Amino acid sequence: MKELLRSTDPTIMAFAQALLQGEDIDCFQMDVNMSILEGGIGIFPRRLMVRTDDHEDAVRVMRDNEIPLGL
Repeated sequence: MKELLRSTDPTIMAFAQALLQGEDIDCFQMDVNMSILEGGIGIFPRRLMVRTDDHEDAVRVMRDNEIPLGL
């Protein structure tokens, strides 16, 4: 698995996941439990992971939809 996106904004994460699922690219959010433990104040970012084989396609989807990756 390879990191695609890291963000503290849950709306960006949800949007990115929806876009990837629409393109049949499997993804998985990591660090969700850490953000729950912090009390929802948004200091710990969540990571969106994709399979290594799908990473290039996922990056293209994010750039086409103007989601900043910070890579």
